[in-house]
Amino acid sequence: MPRPSLEIADIFRGHGAAWRRANAGHVSLGQLKVMSAIESCRTASLGGHVARCEDCAYTTIAYNSCRNRHCPKCQGAAAKQWLAAREADLLPVPYYHVVFTLPAAIADIAYQNKAVIYDLLFKASAEALITIAADPKHLGARVGVTSVLHTWGSAMTHHPHAHMIVPGGGISLDGKRWVACRPRFFLPVRVLSRLFRRLFLERLLAAHHRLKFFGDHQALANPQAFATYLAPLRRAEWVVYAKRPFGGPQAVLAYLSRYTHRVAIANSRLIASDHTRVTFRWKDYRADGRDRQKLMTLATGEFIRRFLIHVLPQGFHRIRHYGLFASGARADNIAQARRLLDVPAEQPAASDTNCAEANEPKLTTHPCPCCGGRMVIIETFKRGASPRYRPAASTAVIRIDTS
Repeated sequence: MPRPSLEIADIFRGHGAAWRRANAGHVSLGQLKVMSAIESCRTASLGGHVARCEDCAYTTIAYNSCRNRHCPKCQGAAAKQWLAAREADLLPVPYYHVVFTLPAAIADIAYQNKAVIYDLLFKASAEALITIAADPKHLGARVGVTSVLHTWGSAMTHHPHAHMIVPGGGISLDGKRWVACRPRFFLPVRVLSRLFRRLFLERLLAAHHRLKFFGDHQALANPQAFATYLAPLRRAEWVVYAKRPFGGPQAVLAYLSRYTHRVAIANSRLIASDHTRVTFRWKDYRADGRDRQKLMTLATGEFIRRFLIHVLPQGFHRIRHYGLFASGARADNIAQARRLLDVPAEQPAASDTNCAEANEPKLTTHPCPCCGGRMVIIETFKRGASPRYRPAASTAVIRIDTS
């Protein structure tokens, strides 16, 4: 895939230093680390390797990736690895996509309380879905949930919501059969919405002592003022919606590959950047058809600010599994579901123990761009070091993902 003509890294390298000076004291350590990682990604500062074609001697330098989860260039490889692990868990049933969104009044205080409120979003939405699914009036089954946190809208504004991928059915409460949902209908979204609203607000009130308030919301540090602030939300409708089921397990994987490791904006959406502005494509969901795709131009400083408000707290998991897919009993639950669906169990891939890996040359994952031959790594160099070998005289250095 060709490298985009404009990248987030280019904007950070060109304007990041000035932006950091202008915002000194207002940028978190986590945000600074993300900027540094993206600026260094696939450059000599991270080291790399030199590869040469066995057939035509074409030689190239490949620089290492930063592997930061907020870096647009590093998420493709991470998504492939994650999906390979999930593919064996897919069941031959329809899958549904359910989205739980926080109201704007909650999103306003979530930015300064990411770890607490994002965690409540995960837990309250998963509990609501699992509880309604277990109710005999609805499905009467134990279901599995894969939940992915997104914190942005298409214009990179702060818009926290959880995307859930759920099989269209579950294991009966007595564990003896698979209970399928009705065709093209999973669970009633209004019932989900109201339970989600109640669970979230109860937990948010209980977590008040863990929250921090600044600026216009500073008065909410008073428990009574906070309860008053939340009172209108008990009567408002919270947005929960379910999309049509996917076409099959492979469609689920294709969808997950687009959503699980997405960052606030992909490099492919960037259009132009100059000394003062950045222009990018965005999707206006209030419009229909071709009018939905639009261009937005922001001051460079505002663009950087919007990108960085979506940096997650260190160690915070943005992909979580619940119900049948919870880590502790995941393998046993999936095996039980396969038995109840009369699906053959997944067979582990046979390993070749006779392969003399120590004597094999180390290969890259990319064939030679000149002749298609095997590219063999002939040198590895560390961070900040210069390689002894140089690219072929007729070629330029190309950056490929080596992580």
